[in-house]
Amino acid sequence: MKYVLIADDNKDITDILSVYVEKEGYTPLIAKDGIETERKFEEFSPIAILLDVMMPLKDGYEVCRSIRKKSSVPIILITARGEDYNKIMGLDIGADDYIVKPFSPSEVMARLRAVLRRFEKTDADENKENILRINNMVVNLEEYSFMIDGKRVPLTKKEIETMWTLASNPNKVFTRDNLLDSLWGYDYYGDSRTVDSHIKRLRAKLDSVAHPAWSIKTIWGVGYKFEIEPEDF
Repeated sequence: MKYVLIADDNKDITDILSVYVEKEGYTPLIAKDGIETERKFEEFSPIAILLDVMMPLKDGYEVCRSIRKKSSVPIILITARGEDYNKIMGLDIGADDYIVKPFSPSEVMARLRAVLRRFEKTDADENKENILRINNMVVNLEEYSFMIDGKRVPLTKKEIETMWTLASNPNKVFTRDNLLDSLWGYDYYGDSRTVDSHIKRLRAKLDSVAHPAWSIKTIWGVGYKFEIEPEDF
């Protein structure tokens, strides 16, 4: 049985999302606070989580951080807050998507289908090489880890996926829309500022360890690329 965990203390919202989740062919699980969300995640191993930010006992950000330490399960944050800062914060701590109330249940299901497609694609590729080594850098998609000179750099799930996408295609320029589509999915309704803020935070973490042979370059007016000397590749 495939479960989708719906975490929200508003019964009207959980009731309507449950109906739509069932129409998608999944079994809905309901949690009314952050503690119950974590307990049901451990007990039922859902295939995805629709996670409200403003919940009792533990908010959605805390729950997302906690779950992300042990699982890459798709997480869509749902909140009444629409400011860019909160959107970026949610994505930076490991959420796969972000939707603001009031919302259309059909839109939530479109987002759910998109994150599940990306997750299932990763599962289908699990027997392929999932470790990328370039110079002093190692990106490991099996463990979702990132290392420079043998030192682990604490990147979020989305930051590791960003490094994999860029470094797997050295010197290829990705537009902001390319990165939105690749990392958040075609159905993600974000904008270029999300990508810029994401790259800025990623660079700040990378700069904690020296990496003179490669870097993430900004191509002004276009996007970003992973740049490396050919002989070091």
